[in-house]
Parts: sequence; C-alpha cells; structure tokens
Amino acid sequence: MNTQNILALALKPAMRVTKFHFGGAIIVMMLAVGLVAASAAPPSGGPTATRLVTGLQGAMGSTIGPDGALYVTEGAVGQISRVDPQTGQKTTFASGLPPAIIGIGGAIDVAFIDNIAYVLVTLVSDPLFPSSDVDGIYRVDGPDSFTVVADIGAFNLANPPTIPFQVDVKTGLQFALQTYRGGFLVTDGHLNRVLRVTLDGEITVLIAFDNIVPTGLEVRGNTIYMAEAGPVPHLPENGKVVSFGPNSPTATEVASGAPLLVDVEFGGDRLYALSQGIFPVGSPPATPALPNTGALVKVNVDGTFTVITDGLDRPTSLEFIGNTAYFVTLTGEIWKIDGVSK
Repeated sequence: MNTQNILALALKPAMRVTKFHFGGAIIVMMLAVGLVAASAAPPSGGPTATRLVTGLQGAMGSTIGPDGALYVTEGAVGQISRVDPQTGQKTTFASGLPPAIIGIGGAIDVAFIDNIAYVLVTLVSDPLFPSSDVDGIYRVDGPDSFTVVADIGAFNLANPPTIPFQVDVKTGLQFALQTYRGGFLVTDGHLNRVLRVTLDGEITVLIAFDNIVPTGLEVRGNTIYMAEAGPVPHLPENGKVVSFGPNSPTATEVASGAPLLVDVEFGGDRLYALSQGIFPVGSPPATPALPNTGALVKVNVDGTFTVITDGLDRPTSLEFIGNTAYFVTLTGEIWKIDGVSK
C-alpha cells in the first residue's frame, strides 16, 4: 500500500469499521473517531452473551486491572477507560495519550505491572506521517501524565525485519501488550514479530515470522501463546494458536481452524481464542469480516477448536474474570459471556 492509499483510508468520512492492510498483513481496526457504536445482533449458540458497554471510541485492547476491573483502550480519543465488570459503569482512568492520527492506531493495548498501568501506542508517527509523538510503551504517571519507557518506533526503524515480505509502515503496527518476566512482550502485526521490552526501555526481537499476522498474547509459566490472524483471505486453517518459549527459534502449532484469530487467553485451566469472523470472499483487503460471524472457541488437546459462543460482532480482545469471558468489539462495545470456564 502506498502513502496515498493509506491516507485515503484515513480520510474516508463515513467509514466506521474496517481493517488496515499492509502488504498482505491485515489487522482489524476502527477508522472513525467519535462515532457511537451501532447495536449488534445478540450472539447465538453456547452460553448466553450480554452486552455490558456501548459507545467506546476506537476500542481495541483490554486487561484486568489489580482492582478486578476491566481497562480498555480508546485509541480514537487517546484514553484508557475503567469498566465495572458487573454494572458496566465506565469512567476515564487516563486521558491525553496520542490519539490516532491517520484514523487508526493510538492507544491499542494496556497492561499493569506492580499496580502501574502501561499503554501500548502505535501508528502515531512514521516517515509516511511524521509527528513528534512516539510509537511505543507509555507509563501512566497520573490521570493525564505519561512517560515513554520504550520507543518501539525508533527501534523498528533501526532494525527492520530480516525475513522478506512487503513493509509499508516502517515503524510497524503493534497490536498486543503482555506482561512477561518483569517486562513486556509486544506483537507487531505488520512487521510479523514479537518484541521483548524491559522497563528500562531495552528492546529485542524475541521471535520473527513470515507473513502470519501475529495478534493476541497469553503467558502461562515459561510458555508464550500467540494468536495468528493469517494472511488475506484469512482462511480458517490459517487462524492458529501457537506456542514458544523465551529461547525458541520457531513456534509450535497448538490449534488451528478458526478464521482471523485476534486474541488468546486462559479461562481457568483451559485455553480459549477469539475469532473476529469470516472474511467476505473476493472482497478487497480493507473489507471487515462479516458482521456477527465471530466466535469464542476453546482449544482442544487434539489441535482443533470447539465453538463456545458464535455470532459475535467483530471482536478484538478477550479477558476472563472467573468463569466469565469479556470481549471488546470493533463497534465500541463490551460483552460478557457467563459460565464459560466452569
């Protein structure tokens, strides 16, 4: 994708939800700023899903905070929102982060270490759209104050991928932030790799891939689990959960068979993944998955998935609190599914 095409996507005034395409690697994103989420058809099959929150702006990533609440990024407005998982009451936890400047990006994920929040910010600066902001990890110092602890954009400019595939945005498109051994892991869905980042700002490439589009992360012990969306057209067989260790040169397939996986999480002792939905056959890369075709799936020991709840409307992020699953959607909503991991 050339510069003109990237900026054209950002300038489409009526577009609400789409995917952003970089040379075959698609990451699901929201393009509109400040739009109210549309109502979604209720998910069908399996445990019942209940809508908890609407009206989030550019919501993508989430985490469970030390207080047991949900924390969700709203990249379009540069803020983190706190959501009561029982009542759905939403309050602003932090604001003033760099917002999306080309229609997508900004604050995309959030995590806590020692009760301190850290925010992953992406696509706010690149040679294609230069700015004074930083693509990287920000520490939340107060309700409207932050410190950059890792400049991932600068690292990516200085250390481009060595595996050959098309790169359009040299600073990359970071997607997921996961705590790991006192620091972080970060997936890059454009540069197709996982970075390891310390609190001192040291950045290294933990593992690199071909064009598989890494998305969500989960850690259990020494094992790292990662979701893969797969390249266009996001065939089910390319939607995978893989695992690797801190010194693994390659990843091992854990399960496959669900289209456009965007997250992976443990619920109790079982591993679950989140499918964003079915890609419309023959559609151009900027086309979203079909509405209400996403699913929460369980990872089976034989390498397959079992659908727990289907009919989800383009979900992006998954969390568990006890037996209840919570997912964020591209339409700016949070849903909860009770009784998943009994």
